[in-house]
Amino acid sequence: MKAHKYWSLGAFITMIGTVYTGYKGLKSSHKYFALSSLLCMIMSIYTGHKMISGSKKTRKKAEATETED
Repeated sequence: MKAHKYWSLGAFITMIGTVYTGYKGLKSSHKYFALSSLLCMIMSIYTGHKMISGSKKTRKKAEATETED
């Protein structure tokens, strides 16, 4: 959960940097901020998905105990 929080915060900060450098017309900086924002967004989605979906082994064990009852 911590990883998702930090990747999301990084994506937010780099998005602000992307907007600022786009507004100022700094094309090379804007490109790097946009790419780093994309990376942070991808990692945030990935860590959030892992957090929600959980482990398959744990789910199978939980389903097995439910069917035994």
